[in-house]
Parts: sequence; structure tokens; C-alpha cells
Amino acid sequence: MYSRLRQRLDRLIGLGHSRLMRNSAIGVEKETLRVNREGGIAQTPHPRALGAALTHPYITTDYSEALTELITPPFQGIRQVLDFLRDVQQFVYQRLDNEYLWSTSMPCVVAGETSIPVARYGSSNAGQMKRVYRVGLGYRYGRVMQVIAGVHFNYSFPPDFWTVYSELEGNRLPMQDYVSECYMALIRNLQRFGWLIPYLFGASPAICKSFLGGAPTTLQEFNENTYYEPYATSLRMGDIGYQNNKENEYGIKASYDSLASYIDSLGCAINTPCAEYEKIGVLVDGEYRQLNANILQIENEYYSTIRPKQVLNGNEKPTLALKRRGIAYVELRSLDVNAFDPLGINERQLHFLECFLLFCLLHDSPVIGADERRAIDDNELRAAHRGRDPDLKLVRGHESVYLREWASELLEEMHAVCELLDQSVSGAPYCAALDEQLRKVRDPDLTPSARMLNEMRERGEGFYHFARRMSEIHQHFFKNLPLSENREQYFTELAVKSLEDQQALEAADEISFSEYLQRYFAQA
Repeated sequence: MYSRLRQRLDRLIGLGHSRLMRNSAIGVEKETLRVNREGGIAQTPHPRALGAALTHPYITTDYSEALTELITPPFQGIRQVLDFLRDVQQFVYQRLDNEYLWSTSMPCVVAGETSIPVARYGSSNAGQMKRVYRVGLGYRYGRVMQVIAGVHFNYSFPPDFWTVYSELEGNRLPMQDYVSECYMALIRNLQRFGWLIPYLFGASPAICKSFLGGAPTTLQEFNENTYYEPYATSLRMGDIGYQNNKENEYGIKASYDSLASYIDSLGCAINTPCAEYEKIGVLVDGEYRQLNANILQIENEYYSTIRPKQVLNGNEKPTLALKRRGIAYVELRSLDVNAFDPLGINERQLHFLECFLLFCLLHDSPVIGADERRAIDDNELRAAHRGRDPDLKLVRGHESVYLREWASELLEEMHAVCELLDQSVSGAPYCAALDEQLRKVRDPDLTPSARMLNEMRERGEGFYHFARRMSEIHQHFFKNLPLSENREQYFTELAVKSLEDQQALEAADEISFSEYLQRYFAQA
């Protein structure tokens, strides 16, 4: 099954090319809710001391004014990524007034839709577009679904790696096309094997009852304020999480056969009217309710566990950037916030994820047919809701296989990939990270989801009390951590500059918002 993987690894190792991986670019985006002292979603604006969410490169907001998003630049070392993520969170904490950052992916104390303030980005056309898009999401899917937090892992292979790999594989395509083709193959395999992520790192086996707002559910009752599933790993990734249902109803789903088919499939969804969304209206009584009434407003609305990405030039459409310059990196989006780590993610996770992506690249990756697409979606849901069930089976090809059996096979095969990566660093961190994941497969009680439920049982606390306790622990961690004078000055200056940049954008607008939208969607 993995012979081509082994051949590719042997060629890379035999030619001494492990050093090429030293220059990979790694970045992280962490979403986290600002909450008040009672754990309710903060009603205050994004703190001005943090800068302008529209123009700050590293501190912004996602759906809600209270959903802070912390972004690292791409680094060539995992330690640098985590150091930056630590420092930027520390800077944020120093500027919160009687609030703290929620430690888990799932929110608590949700007092209905109106308790979730939609993010604001100022009066510029660009800022209005970001807000209207979010208003549209609220109308389409509800606001509560939009304040689920996650961690995104951004990764790109070094240019030198592609030069060597292209030669080893006998490639005849132009380099940009070949790199994009390889990234799409990686993405297909990440989807095939992506159920591993919620099993190993899922940290949302329980939710506050307030999240569902009294809606009927098949979830079990943990206590008077908590729902859960006994073997769940990541309810965030399950069927209570963010879903794109209209695409399935209309037979429109992103195609990962090639970059061109991916671009075309998203373009089709963005340009196809949706009768249900037309009922919402676009411009109603002088107020925009959504950017358009099509199946997707823009590309970002399509939820997927991993996305191909290209750096945008100004107000460029993402699909147009991909069409012009190919794939620059991939964004893995299926990670829960690690409630047991103040940073929300740790070094072992990042080492494993880098290995996992290289494994997905080197493994053969045929196109995904209709039957396999259904199996991929089903496997993800099963792993999210029942991942630790010892009797759980997933669909692999034309057979059913135990999750733990399949996971063990994949991780054993990844060992050689970790050995390759460990050749370029000291201390064998990749093999150590893999060993930690193998222990979770052999003993599900070691997974974050099991640890969370076990702590809740031992302490007699529901999800709210667990999440609040961990949030306070993390707050104490950051409050007692010194921030260097250089870092303090760096982030302070960035905040000031971002406010100036937003003002400049607002002053520079010379066309109406409606014309701005028309020009944006007319890009070809």
C-alpha cells in the first residue's frame, strides 16, 4: 500500500536531502474568545490598544468583535512560531480590562444570537466588506455557530525542496504547475487521513447547554449545564459545528482533482444564486444583509479541513491569486484549541503536523471519487463523535477497518518520515512527537478529549467550570510572564501603525460601497 512512499523516502534519504526541510515556512493562527469575568462573551469593542483589526498583521478578529485572532508570521523554526504566539498573547493580555481569553474551542454562557457582536472594521469599503460578509454568515448559519474557535496550521515546503523533488519524480511540468499539483495531492491525502487530527488533538467532547439554545439534540447529558458524548473527540468538527449544507443540496462541492477544478468549483458556488438566501435579501432598507444571495458569498465561506492558499495582492480574490500564481502554502483548519496549553497548541503537535503533511505529500494520492468523498465525510463525523470508541470502524476503500488499527498503521508508516526530518535537527523531536501520538492510539485515555472528561468527572465540574478554570490558569501564566522591552515596543508600534493605516484606507476611498463590491466580483 505504501511502496511509493517508501521509494520516495529512500531517494530523499539516499541523496542526503533531509537538510532541505530546514527552510520550511511554518505559521499558526489561533482564535480565542474574549469573555467577561463570568465567562460570557465580551460585549466590549476590540481593544483600541491592540490596534485596528482591519490592518494589523498579527492581531485581528474573526467573526465576532469578541473573537480575537492571533497570527504568527511564517518562520523556519517551530520554536520561533511558539515564541511569537506566546509574546503576542501576552501583549493582548496586558491590554484586557477585566476580561480574559477563553481556553477552549467551544464557547460558554451563550445568551442567544444577540449576545454575539459581529466584528466591525471601520468605514472603508474594505472594512465594510469584511463586516457585511460576517453579517451574511449570521443570517445564513446563525451567529452562535460562528464563535467556535480553532487553531490553523500554515505550512509551505522550501523552494529548494521542490527543485530536488521535481527532479526525483521526473517532472516535466512548469515548476509552478508542478508545485500546485503536489499540494493538491497532499490535500486529498489529508482529507483521506484527516480523521486522525480530531482523534489525536480533539479537545471538545462536551459543550455548554447554552450553545444549543434549547434546540433538540441527540447528545447525552453530562450534568445540569453540560452535554457530551462519551467517546467524542471534537464536537467542533462534528455535525453541531460549522457546515456548508447548501452546496450539497445543489450538488456543488469543492473538487480537489486539480487546482483548476478546485477554482472552477468554488467559482461556480460563488456565482450560483440560492433561492433560500435570496429570501434574506442583499440590500434591505439601506442596509446590507449579505454580499450577495449566491450559494457562497466569497471563497472563505466554504468550510474545509484544509485549504490551498496564495498570498493576496491587495484586494485580489483568493481564487484569482491561486489561478495566477499557484499554491504557495496550505492551511490546516481542523485543530481544536488545546485547552491544556496556554498557547493553545504545543511543540509536539507542530512537529507531528509537519511530519503528517510531508507523509501526505509523499503518499500516492489518486483523485477522490463520489464513494470515497462520502466515506471521507462519514469518517470525519465518526471520529469527531465516537473517535475513542474501541468498536468504531471507518470506511477504507471497500472495507471497514477499526479506527485504532488504521491509525496504528498510518503512524507506523510515518516513522520513516520522522526519521528523515530528524536528520536536520538535534534531539529527534519528530520521532518523539510521533511516539506520543502512538501512545494515544494504544491508550485513548491519553487523548485531550478523554483527559478533559476525566478531569470533569474527578472534580465534579461541567464544561463551563472546566473551561473557566483552565482560562484562569492560562491568564495567570501570561500575567506572570515578562515581555521583553523590544517585543513590547514592537507590538505597540504595530498597533499604532495599524490605526494609522485604517484611517488612510478610509480617507482614500473614492467610490461607493456598491461600486466597490461590483468591481471586486468583476475581477477576472
